[in-house]
Amino acid sequence: MAEFKRIPISEIVIPERLRAVEEDHALAIAQSIVEHGLLNPITVRATPAAKGGNYMLVAGAHRLRAATLNGDPEIETMVVEADKAEAQLIEITENLFRNDLSVIDRAVFVQNYRDVWEQKYGKIEAGRPGNRANLSQLFRDEAEAGFSQHVADRLGFSKRSVERLNKIAQNLSPKLRAALRGTSAADNQSLLLKLAKEGPSKQAGIAKALENEPDLKKVLAWAKEPAPALSDMDKQTIVRNQLDGIWEKADLATRQFFLIDVIAELGIASATMEPMFAALRAAK
Repeated sequence: MAEFKRIPISEIVIPERLRAVEEDHALAIAQSIVEHGLLNPITVRATPAAKGGNYMLVAGAHRLRAATLNGDPEIETMVVEADKAEAQLIEITENLFRNDLSVIDRAVFVQNYRDVWEQKYGKIEAGRPGNRANLSQLFRDEAEAGFSQHVADRLGFSKRSVERLNKIAQNLSPKLRAALRGTSAADNQSLLLKLAKEGPSKQAGIAKALENEPDLKKVLAWAKEPAPALSDMDKQTIVRNQLDGIWEKADLATRQFFLIDVIAELGIASATMEPMFAALRAAK
């Protein structure tokens, strides 16, 4: 159940957020509010016992900050009935629908959606019979479909995209995520997946290097491990493969000329090679 009402901004408590408020973004919204009004109300939940106010912000931190910058004493809100976990799920869901989220932030939100969901409904373990009682009707098929399918259905993503986001969130270190946030790399999914495959020590080195050199391409070039030296046998194997490829492209006359040159170089009498030429002509 939700109720629409205007409430004093002073009564709204702002909890710790997954996504920090960006002042430039809030300023842009503030200008929009001046010109067009608040297009979408913020979401809060009633928390009469909370220290510092009667309501806890659920979603809309940038809009709330914008109204504060404009000096508005009150703001339009949608008051929902939700506990802490449900409020977090609402916050995450709303942010996941935003177009301005980078890939790296979207990955973090998807992972946190799972974490909060598990805190509320129980650990997700496919095939665990006792767990199904915790999952509610919404999750009745979890053991077969997996959590990625649930998020895909709930938020409108493909299951494959959710799996990629999970890989980024789970395998990219917090320090490297922080170093990349705000850069063009933060919205480069293929690059983030590549970095997520690197080990912890290499990720730590990249994050440290980015403190002094903001150009990620340069940092990755420095971090790239040199290719191992090839042995003489490996080199000759490469040459042999190249020769095989060239031989397949050569026509009969070119092959014969090549063999004649080889025979002359080796000092073998050409007459002794006639059976080979005959076999070559027959095969061609």
